[in-house]
Amino acid sequence: MRIKTEWVRAVVVGAVVLCVADALRAQEAGQLPTKPQMAKDADPDWEVAAVRPSDPNARNDKFDVVGRHAIVQNQTVEIMLMFGYGLQKSQIVDAPDWVKTQRYDVDGVANVEGRPDVKQFQSMVRKLLVERFGLKMHMEQREMPVFALTVAKGGTKMEKSATDPNGVMNQDVRNGDGQRRLRFTNTSMKDLALLMLVEVDRPVVDQTGLEGRYNFQLSYTKDESRAPTDGSAAPSLFTAVREQLGLKLEPVKAPAEVLVIDAVERPSAN
Repeated sequence: MRIKTEWVRAVVVGAVVLCVADALRAQEAGQLPTKPQMAKDADPDWEVAAVRPSDPNARNDKFDVVGRHAIVQNQTVEIMLMFGYGLQKSQIVDAPDWVKTQRYDVDGVANVEGRPDVKQFQSMVRKLLVERFGLKMHMEQREMPVFALTVAKGGTKMEKSATDPNGVMNQDVRNGDGQRRLRFTNTSMKDLALLMLVEVDRPVVDQTGLEGRYNFQLSYTKDESRAPTDGSAAPSLFTAVREQLGLKLEPVKAPAEVLVIDAVERPSAN
């Protein structure tokens, strides 16, 4: 599971989730070596982890998991917070300057057998920040510019999932010709709001009031310069959400969760 962090400039965990889906599909298709999955109810920590300042000339940056071996390469603490907690940069406050500029490499092994999924990897990163960077933080609500996810006039067009409401969300993502095609099953509106972060520059707040989980497909144009010009291209994200899902993304000011840093320090010695 390799996560190239091209999303770092503006995107958060939503992009990571989509990249992970691509990696897992490649493994299932035999394009990458498969590794046993960690038990879904496991809450892994680090059996051992080496943390070092990154080479200032390094060009590669990634989050990478192969079996129990976990790597965070050339990442700032800010980026680790974004990944670990699923936040936009604007949702991280009171961070000292070095948190945004100093980059680190982490190389370690989980203390549970198997390959962690995305949520388990996020949990490992959160624990690393506490154990090695002395992170102390709290969450609070602050009013800020957000996109409100609401139900459009005429109601939702999504199919209610008949799958176990406590089951895992499944996703299938295809990219090509500047377009993204997604098929989701057993997906909550909270999941959808998180995944929307891949394309927008502010937090997404679920105001749909829709409970439970849904199945849906969503196709939109991500890069107009690469999309077909014969009229077959998918619409923009905002139009696609309205026309295909019966939802809306509206720019508003609303309370959103922010992570307030109370204390953080450069990592302890290995």
